[in-house]
Amino acid sequence: MSAAVLDEIEAALGLRPLRATPLSGGSIAAVWRLDMTSGEALVAKTGPAGAGLEREGRMLDYLRDRTALPAPRTLHAADRLLVMTHVAAGDVIDAAAERHAAELLAALHGIHAPRFGMAFDTPLGGLAQPNGWMESWRAFFRDRRLMPMAQAGLEAGRLPAPLMARIERLCGRLDSRIAEDAPPSLIHGDIWGGNVLVRQGRIAAFVDPALYYADAEIELAFATLFSTFGEAFFARYGELRPLRPGFFEERRDLYNLYPALVHVRLFGGGYAGMVDRLLSRCGV
Repeated sequence: MSAAVLDEIEAALGLRPLRATPLSGGSIAAVWRLDMTSGEALVAKTGPAGAGLEREGRMLDYLRDRTALPAPRTLHAADRLLVMTHVAAGDVIDAAAERHAAELLAALHGIHAPRFGMAFDTPLGGLAQPNGWMESWRAFFRDRRLMPMAQAGLEAGRLPAPLMARIERLCGRLDSRIAEDAPPSLIHGDIWGGNVLVRQGRIAAFVDPALYYADAEIELAFATLFSTFGEAFFARYGELRPLRPGFFEERRDLYNLYPALVHVRLFGGGYAGMVDRLLSRCGV
């Protein structure tokens, strides 16, 4: 960590870190453990200009102010620097942690808004994620999620044109695939294993949110894409918020197209194959 960043932390907090140790994680920003002269441990994320870390701080504040979802407390948030409390964790996601996660996310998904979206845009993996409010979930998913991310992948040369054409065909058929019966639920937006901190069979915190109000099924779908949660999670979640018929059979693959397109845009390569497989399972 540079002396300039240490100076910025000292100016923001009134204390200078004794040492800064790199931590794993953070595809866009570097993550550091800060050991302070007070004896407290903090976490800092640092990134280039335009990293948008103030938005991450704003989302963490939103979670802490309006929900019971455990999350770090923001101490300083600016475009290139985010400082937050350290969360002791490091254990694996076991069945007990899955059940606890189900209880926490079911409660989060019980927080509703009048429309789909968010009062501010929330980046996902450093990519723009437009959140302008919409009355229709079907239209929001098409016009704020699938089509913008597919177009970004195409323009970056990472999504082949034939896949783009299939996505456009799918978007023309959403009326028969997505009902308009789900309320706008608050979702974390980026539930994968690296963003779930566990300690002794309990969820210590969810980090790196990408908040907005959505059909909660899109969060549940993503939780299966990289096997973040499994049977124990869905059994407990279903006790609290029963899943609508057709989620696993039909809509899970449809909703997982969005995170797959995010990965295409970020990393290219084999993720285009994931999009191809998901489209095939959607019958397109």
